[in-house]
Amino acid sequence: MRKIIKTFILISLFLAASIHTTAEASTTDINELIENAKEIDGSKITIQGEAIGERMTRGEYSWININDGTNAIGIWLKNIDADQVTCYGNYKYIGDTIQITGTFYRACAEHGGEADFHVDSIQVIKTGYEVKEQIPAGKIIISISMMMVAALLLLFYMKKIKN
Repeated sequence: MRKIIKTFILISLFLAASIHTTAEASTTDINELIENAKEIDGSKITIQGEAIGERMTRGEYSWININDGTNAIGIWLKNIDADQVTCYGNYKYIGDTIQITGTFYRACAEHGGEADFHVDSIQVIKTGYEVKEQIPAGKIIISISMMMVAALLLLFYMKKIKN
């Protein structure tokens, strides 16, 4: 019985690992797009990353920038698709993680010769959230100490001027 359970667990782990690997292998790193731009130009590709900055609406379309940790790229999509993205990453927020399938252009003639990505489909994988800033206690103590030193130096300087 133990042998059957061990075999079942081993097979389950193998299947889970292969499913996870298959999902990861289906997306391309943005840095790989940039480094192999000539070979990949005009190809249908899937990328995934965090929506960053701001949405820039241009008529019926919008620009969104995404960063996958290796690099960032501008994506061109319809406004209805851009509406799915609700949180953009910045200093105070982690943006929505989105998966995009579309066409990569290394020098898009439509957009001034810049590298960009034209979206066919978009899916929000993970919703963004606010980052709670926590100031380390050591920085607070150092700041208060520096203010006290500055106040003492100011008092010393004021007494020196009066004399």
